[in-house]
Amino acid sequence: MTEPLVMPALDWDKQGGLVPAVVQDAASHRVLMLGYMSPESLERTLSTGLATFHSRSRQRLWTKGETSGHHLRVVALEADCDADALLLRVVPEGPTCHLGRTSCFPGAAGSALGALDAVVAARARTMPEGRYTTRLLAAGVRRVAQKVGEEGVETALAAVAQDDEALLGEAADLAYHLLVLLRARGLGLADVERVLADRAA
Repeated sequence: MTEPLVMPALDWDKQGGLVPAVVQDAASHRVLMLGYMSPESLERTLSTGLATFHSRSRQRLWTKGETSGHHLRVVALEADCDADALLLRVVPEGPTCHLGRTSCFPGAAGSALGALDAVVAARARTMPEGRYTTRLLAAGVRRVAQKVGEEGVETALAAVAQDDEALLGEAADLAYHLLVLLRARGLGLADVERVLADRAA
């Protein structure tokens, strides 16, 4: 469940009434863009849930995706340790960059597993016809659990009887089916990461 967005305490005076806002994909952790926010744009972001910035060139507020439809849905935000910058974690609705790329930083690293989890989550929401994920989810938890078991055995066998490439391929299949199983139960990778974080604390 997403926590409500809360206005963080920020030092607006330090940089002339604006703060830089780093935008990060909540699933893949990839940095998507950098924008600037004013108190007004932050208030609009909090009220609408859509990332809204202050355009320095146009001297007005602009909501990312207002013309393209590629909005950034904010699921969490926090100030940095000096209270003069923001981190926005978002769910992007399409490419972020105006050049049609996922990120304005083409080389920005991200989690392929997190990105895959986001795709599985989208499939679960829309259930598009002709997709393997849709067929799996429609078959129910028992069928998906059976597939995870099969992929687990294949991964174990590859580990003892095949080369590294085969093992990695089977491990990737296992990871995908496990993500589908979690989604079939209404869960996702973030829930597993939370358990791991609690165990590491």
